Amino acid sequence: MQPTSPQLTALKAALFAACLWPLAQLGWLAWTDGLGANPIEFITRHLGTWTLSFLLITLAVTPLRHLSGWHWLIRLRRMLGLYAFFYAALHFLTYLWLDQFFDLASIVKDIAKRPFITAGFTAFLLLIPLAATSNAAMVKRLGGRRWTQLHRSVYAIAIIGVVHYWWLVKKDITLPLLYAVLLGALLGFRALRLARERQRQLSTYL
Repeated sequence: MQPTSPQLTALKAALFAACLWPLAQLGWLAWTDGLGANPIEFITRHLGTWTLSFLLITLAVTPLRHLSGWHWLIRLRRMLGLYAFFYAALHFLTYLWLDQFFDLASIVKDIAKRPFITAGFTAFLLLIPLAATSNAAMVKRLGGRRWTQLHRSVYAIAIIGVVHYWWLVKKDITLPLLYAVLLGALLGFRALRLARERQRQLSTYL
């Protein structure tokens, strides 16, 4: 199954609009006074949850491509990855602005004192170079191998993101556990595929 160029363009446009739904939902809830008793916490968690969701969706593209044979899916991965960074930036901005009011001393103290904040801040910092090098020009400048090695850090970022979420909720770990299971499945698929590739390479030399 290979969509035509117009079909792929339409699909990308539809996906772009769909990826804005979490932000639109947040705007609607704010407009209708539906953010609950603690709106800052609601906004922060909503954006953080969707950041992690988009990270896992981005990581799921390659397994889906291999399992389905739909190689065109890879052309959607960059958009999904950039949306993960977009929601991460909004999540972090919410923390800086609505929670800390841009108080630099308080922010530095909070990052150093609370482990889940440290983990989240680390994950966000690691996402920045991935977003900055997501375009074709940077692939060419870095070279395919170096670019690939850099972007493999998304797996570590996703792990840190799950840990950040797990430490945040403390008691009801249902959602963090679900994300951990999904991430484990994605990492397991990658490990299995790498093992098969190495086995194939070894059999070639024997």
